[in-house]
Amino acid sequence: MGLSSQAKNILATINTDTKLGDLRKIAGEIKKDHELALELWSTGQFLPRQLAILIMDKKQLSQKLIDNLDNDIRQHKEDEKLQLIDWLMANQLSKDKKTISLMESWENSQSSLQRRVFWYYQARLRWVGQTPPPNSEELLAKIEARIEKEVPEVQWAMNFTAAQIGIFEEKYRSRCIAIGERTGLYKDEIVAKNCTPNYLPKLIAIQVDKLKK
Repeated sequence: MGLSSQAKNILATINTDTKLGDLRKIAGEIKKDHELALELWSTGQFLPRQLAILIMDKKQLSQKLIDNLDNDIRQHKEDEKLQLIDWLMANQLSKDKKTISLMESWENSQSSLQRRVFWYYQARLRWVGQTPPPNSEELLAKIEARIEKEVPEVQWAMNFTAAQIGIFEEKYRSRCIAIGERTGLYKDEIVAKNCTPNYLPKLIAIQVDKLKK
């Protein structure tokens, strides 16, 4: 598709030095413009697509459109792919009842990215400071049964959900720690200084200690 002058002008301001804060500032000036978002998305470029997500109209995010975005996201390299799908969840999908309902239906989606969103959203419900939803027991049973069979991007989100349950619900803490001990997931992961490890026993212990301070 041919780009409008507005889209071209925006693209001219985005380069490798552009930070997320810069994109948020541009998005704040635009506010919401779904057609412009789709133009920026059509470039196939990572940063314009991040900006596109910020200015999309969440009311227009149907399952069909999300499937198209999903297919496009898969064309990116691994770190960009995960950033885009997580960015879409945090900035759009979690903001509207209709798209929340869609996310809650993706537990067994054929798309691994949509399954990741299902689990990441369940984790997010806990770490945003709300009272934990009443489905922790059900989620843990599914994590215990499935996590070792899942693909890495979904595995991480399931692990993160188990961590958030263990952090915020003491009655499940030992069970969540046991998942990490049994699976050994991320046990040998090397993380940068001041970064929290993904290995459940360590992650939960660190975050619980922070909550106590």
